[in-house]
Amino acid sequence: MRILVVNGPNLRFVGQRQPDIYGSQGLDLVPEMVSQVLGEAAKNIALSFFQSNFEGALIDRLEEAWKEKTDGLVLNAGAYTHTSLALADCLAWIQVPCVEVHISNVFARDESIRHQSFMAHHCVGVIAGFGLMSYALAVQALWHHLS
Repeated sequence: MRILVVNGPNLRFVGQRQPDIYGSQGLDLVPEMVSQVLGEAAKNIALSFFQSNFEGALIDRLEEAWKEKTDGLVLNAGAYTHTSLALADCLAWIQVPCVEVHISNVFARDESIRHQSFMAHHCVGVIAGFGLMSYALAVQALWHHLS
């Protein structure tokens, strides 16, 4: 099973950026966390990662995932979650099963704009607020959904 993890703007430096919100661990720990959560099943999952601060590059990569027949997506669109109709339109047409992920609990954040998601309607589910473990839980959810 091939799963692509896509990260949007300002997520390249997770672990260094605003550790009070996003924690002090980097995204490089996600594969290990997936192994811990899925155990033996993790051996059947090929994870790949992509990050860009640019909306068009994210859309290009999602379209490429569709062309490659990627089995599932884990998407942390960052701030684009709350603003990008273009990313939402892409998810709508490619129809690759996707789990939206957020490191922080966006629904508990003070800025009300963070309480809305243009992506969620086009996703199998949303996982938020569990730090980096949100990614591992999303991969687990996709594995169950696709199996």
